[in-house]
Amino acid sequence: MDGQVNQFSFLNSATLYPSIARLSLDDQFFDLCCGVRTPIDGNPPAIRYMPQATYRRYNHDYIDHQYGLRRMHVSAQQSPKYAYFEGKIVPFEQATVSIMNQTFNYGTGIFGGLRGFWNEDEQQLFVFRPLDHFARFLGTARILTFDFEYTPESLRDILLELLRTEGWQTNIYIRPLAYITTNAIGVKLHGLEYSVCMFSIPFGTYLPSEEGAHVTISSWRRVDDNSIPARGKITGAYANSALIKTDAANAGFDDALVLNQDGHISEASAANFFMVRNGIVYTPPISSNILEGITRRTVIHLLQEEMGLSVVERSIDRTEVYLADEACFTGTGVQISAITTVDHRPVGTGEMGPIVAELRDLYHRVVTGRLEKYRHWLTPVL
Repeated sequence: MDGQVNQFSFLNSATLYPSIARLSLDDQFFDLCCGVRTPIDGNPPAIRYMPQATYRRYNHDYIDHQYGLRRMHVSAQQSPKYAYFEGKIVPFEQATVSIMNQTFNYGTGIFGGLRGFWNEDEQQLFVFRPLDHFARFLGTARILTFDFEYTPESLRDILLELLRTEGWQTNIYIRPLAYITTNAIGVKLHGLEYSVCMFSIPFGTYLPSEEGAHVTISSWRRVDDNSIPARGKITGAYANSALIKTDAANAGFDDALVLNQDGHISEASAANFFMVRNGIVYTPPISSNILEGITRRTVIHLLQEEMGLSVVERSIDRTEVYLADEACFTGTGVQISAITTVDHRPVGTGEMGPIVAELRDLYHRVVTGRLEKYRHWLTPVL
């Protein structure tokens, strides 16, 4: 547990739990419950003990707030050593753009998100469904009229070269970006030059708890296909996601469900949504302004073919979620994360249900190469 803490979000702790804890960044210590005082930048690294539902942090730190006092692991995010930039692999520090860059100024870029999973037994890093991810990536480029000669296969080969250069032996997140290289003032997509860059970082959990997320219904609406298409990952569109996520976090939730313009459930801030009612699995259709998720597609297949469940893609009303027996988020970042409360209402029993638990286990075995029949979804790196 190395690294340094530089920002924490405390949710009404002084009002709700005045005798439990206080935070002092100036004095560089936490004075938490039980009188534990630990230097933030001290040695040995800190273990923080927190009471149930008191504190949460949202920058890749894990807090298990379900079962009383638990430990929180605080670690600094490890930086990449290399990036793919301007047609070659370079030291990460050299992958820079001008502050006049058109994409930087106007959000006219495309990004992707892939994961690599380390299999300790095989000493192998597997990238999950890279061709599918890059096909979607290039599809979004078509929406923005980016003129590329890249193919899913050529992008996969670039990625493999990058990862072999990095030499990660842990779970990772991979970020490809397509951007306009032109340095100019003026909002447009045509008559410009375009390029692709790529980097990777070690990555663990995305939500504070993947086994019991507490969510709300956002007051924001999902961007509409006739405004900014949500089916692809357009950089500027994620201001919508950021507003949804931050408002949920500031209100004490892990994430939020967001409605489309018709008032039906679309997805989370950056994840697809599934719920179970009476043994049938429901998920919003792609026409509900959702991302056409690769993990979503994977989950539908596993639910149908491996677990024998019916999956129905249809519009979902807000109050249906309150009546769900089980629910979960799916996505490259969140993977499969159980939802256990929505707007302070328990989902089912208020704990992760058997279908989501089985699905999580099945998905983990698939992505780490432990199910032979799905090895074709994995591309080995080493």
